Amino acid sequence: METLQHIPTSTQFTDDDEGGLQLGQVIAALKRRLLLIAGVTAVVTIGAVFKALTDTPIYEAQFEILTQPTTLENRIISTASDDGLSQQEDLLGSALDEVKLQILRSPRLLEPTLEQLQVLYPSMTYLDLVSGLSLNVKSDRILIVKFTNENKKLVEDTLAQLAEDYINYSVDNRQSGIYRGIIFVDDQLPLLRDRVDLLQDSLQNLRQKYNLVDPVSQGEELTTQVNSLRQQQLEINLQLQESTQTYAALQREVLTNGIGAVAPSLQDDARYQQILNQLLALDIQLAEQSVLLRETSPEIQHILEQKQSLAPILAQEGERVQRQISNLIENLSIRSQILGQAIEDLNLQIKELSGVTREYSDIQRELEIATTILNEFRSQREVLQIEGAQQQAPWEILTEARPPRASVASAQQNFVLGIILGLILGSGVALAVDKLSSLVRTVADLKDELPFPLLGVIPFNQALAAEEMPTMGQVSQSKLDALFPKQKSAADHPELGMRAFSEAFRSLSTNLQLMTLDKTVHALTISSSSPNEGKTTVSINLAQTLALMGRKVLLVDTDLRRPSLHRRLGLTNEYGLMDVIVSDADLQAIIQPSLISPNLFVLTSGAIPPDPPTVLASSVMSAFHQQAREEFDLVLYDAPPMLGFADAYLTAALTRNLVVVVGVGNVKRSQLQQLMESLQVPDIKVLGTVANGVTESSVVSYNYYNYYSSEAKAGN
Repeated sequence: METLQHIPTSTQFTDDDEGGLQLGQVIAALKRRLLLIAGVTAVVTIGAVFKALTDTPIYEAQFEILTQPTTLENRIISTASDDGLSQQEDLLGSALDEVKLQILRSPRLLEPTLEQLQVLYPSMTYLDLVSGLSLNVKSDRILIVKFTNENKKLVEDTLAQLAEDYINYSVDNRQSGIYRGIIFVDDQLPLLRDRVDLLQDSLQNLRQKYNLVDPVSQGEELTTQVNSLRQQQLEINLQLQESTQTYAALQREVLTNGIGAVAPSLQDDARYQQILNQLLALDIQLAEQSVLLRETSPEIQHILEQKQSLAPILAQEGERVQRQISNLIENLSIRSQILGQAIEDLNLQIKELSGVTREYSDIQRELEIATTILNEFRSQREVLQIEGAQQQAPWEILTEARPPRASVASAQQNFVLGIILGLILGSGVALAVDKLSSLVRTVADLKDELPFPLLGVIPFNQALAAEEMPTMGQVSQSKLDALFPKQKSAADHPELGMRAFSEAFRSLSTNLQLMTLDKTVHALTISSSSPNEGKTTVSINLAQTLALMGRKVLLVDTDLRRPSLHRRLGLTNEYGLMDVIVSDADLQAIIQPSLISPNLFVLTSGAIPPDPPTVLASSVMSAFHQQAREEFDLVLYDAPPMLGFADAYLTAALTRNLVVVVGVGNVKRSQLQQLMESLQVPDIKVLGTVANGVTESSVVSYNYYNYYSSEAKAGN
């Protein structure tokens, strides 16, 4: 007999149905395994409390040391390279790092401490000392030394010895660093002195070789001389150019007009101008006399004789001036050449001096650096000698060690920690066990097992699950309203009439219509893999929903082995499907109207036959199915479970449409796998699955119902 615990509600799909965190499923799994979680938590808590009560007390104490630099060797290290030039870098590291902490834990430092402690504690080993010792750094310069052990007195003695040894270590380390620094300086001083002497000798040899005092000033003097000579050469070249032009013009006049016509080119010569003036005076005198006298007159002849006597003299003067200009050109050319050679010699000296100056500057710069380094090393040696005379410890105790105290955890603290750890561990174990369980507990599990579309999600309802099955004589309208509340139209305050279960079946019926848009479904078989998955409940409520939506529905009970439809609806089973098939009774006379809806009609199973598969596979059953399809909008068959029986397959082959109801939390994965193998039948079309009894969806659905109900009441 089917149970009524799977009461339909709304198929409001949440994010949990589609994957993700699925918090609702996790909470549901934890609720199912509360006993396991409680057991694990109790065991862990008891163990923690027992450990706190039985553990041996561990004593611990600590002291703090204010540290200073442990070495001064790096202070005097200057990275002087072979060429005597390097950038000086401060490598002093005063902060405590992991390397220094490892040194403080090393056997070299702790073995003397262990030897002193073994006088009082002979059984103490190096491992005991190191395992109990803890070194931590605070603010880079504060060292926290902590020691733990079961022996309280051992903790006190160990910390006292460690404080003394660490202080002595700081003194010895500083002294050894100073001595190493002095040795290092003493080793470097002769090398630095030799370096300075070598550079001084090189500088002196360079001065003697090139007769230098200051290469820079000498270079400036040579440059000044070159500029002066170039200026003189430029002036001479100008004179040479002028003289050459004058000489060339004189040559042209002589070649063209003779010596008497060279007067324009020689007008600057005084002697030549004097003779020329005499000739001009005679010409004037001759012109005056020619007016008065004849050409044969003695006066005119005398003038002509004077002119003839002056012409050779004029020619001689012209030749003299020409020779004078030629000599001037030659002298100027020689002087220009001499100046050019002098300038070239000076340029060679300047070029040679530039290389010498570069070498001189390099040597001088290296000498300055080497001298500076030598002086710094000498100064540093004096500082190291002064610091070497100091005996004060660079480290000092900042906080003395207090009396050791027990560090055993209290039973109360372990009790709280045990509960927390037990809850975490128990929850993990519960989730693991629930995951390994073979039951299908969530919608996600159903989707993993069956690849069919999910048509609806029917949440679990505890109140209606406890409802007793009504009988024919016990059925009342109030009872029916409780089991199958009526749905109201939109005009009758839908906020009040909307119930979560009816919304679920409205969504289911809508999904069925969307799945079969290409054709109208006139027949439908509803079954499940095993009993008690809620297929009859789904059949009744789906038929009711479709009837209230205006379709004429016939609900047929084809479970001819254990029929229950008549008990669910409070109907008689005196006549039913068997009477229609065996005795060819009138269908309309056998069908019973439902009290739930005027459009819903029910055909019970009738008498139980000896061989149900033969009845369902008969031709009379096919004829009945055809007649029912013609008289009703939808024929809905409530079939028996599919595993182990052929009844549901025969009915599904008749309707060619099958909906599989899966009771979440009631069916095993192996059963669904068997169902998948058995559904490989060509004549059966599986429209989808309906998840029944899903607890995580009921919360969302009833929240919607409560919201709409509260809104409607507020409006009224």
